[in-house]
Amino acid sequence: MSSREVVVLSVGGVRFVTRASTLQQFPESRLARMVNDDDREFKLLNGEFFVDRDGALFSYIMDFLRTLQVSLPADFSDYQRLQREAEFYGLCPLADLLSQEHLLKPRLEILEVRFSLQETQAFFRIFGSCSTTIEALAEQITVFTGQQTGQGWSSPFPSQKALVPLPLERPSHHDVVFLCGTEYSAGDQFVARYVSIKPDNRKLINGTNVLGLLLDSLLKDGFRLISTRTVASEEKVECYTFERMKRAAGLAITVNQTPGSTGVAQARRSQVQKGK
Repeated sequence: MSSREVVVLSVGGVRFVTRASTLQQFPESRLARMVNDDDREFKLLNGEFFVDRDGALFSYIMDFLRTLQVSLPADFSDYQRLQREAEFYGLCPLADLLSQEHLLKPRLEILEVRFSLQETQAFFRIFGSCSTTIEALAEQITVFTGQQTGQGWSSPFPSQKALVPLPLERPSHHDVVFLCGTEYSAGDQFVARYVSIKPDNRKLINGTNVLGLLLDSLLKDGFRLISTRTVASEEKVECYTFERMKRAAGLAITVNQTPGSTGVAQARRSQVQKGK
């Protein structure tokens, strides 16, 4: 790589090293003009461009130029300052995306676990404000059923007969329902339901044990327990409420170049999921 392809910037005392082509993503911007020596405000000192602006915020500018996405930390709050920096550098597409602050802010996700223990069975209902989380939980949780003879609620071992996986009940996209334990069938026969929650490989039949594993899985997944209450004392329905800050989808632009052109022909917005 030749020295002309590498550009060094000192922004507010913070040093950045990047490709010239990265700074030229948007030919109409001041950064592109700086590389082409068309903007005299950016002084070249000892081989480095000196820029008297906020160096910490410029790291987000560089991330945008490299990925064409706006993906900010969950605790980020300086939207207006970053938008002002984008306007200073002449990055209008970035400034436009930052103006949609409500789309970039992380959102609070609520999840509720209802648990009811009745004789030899335990009932579970998980409701979540985010359908994607419920889909993921439905893939993690498997209920197995099988016939047992003379075994009751407290049996920790599954029957030696083959266990058959059961589909979970999905009343809606936002909740999932399942149960575990045993119920009387005929004679000394019992129908047993075991629950497995990935990545744990155990098949649990005791409802209290299943509840403990489920709550532990949610805590490991970034949820925080905010309340525990009894919903219906007669039916012994307990409700556990969790919350988690869910990172917003990153806003991205698609740059379309026409043959022979030196500029950006079009920029359009799309949403790219960046995870939790």
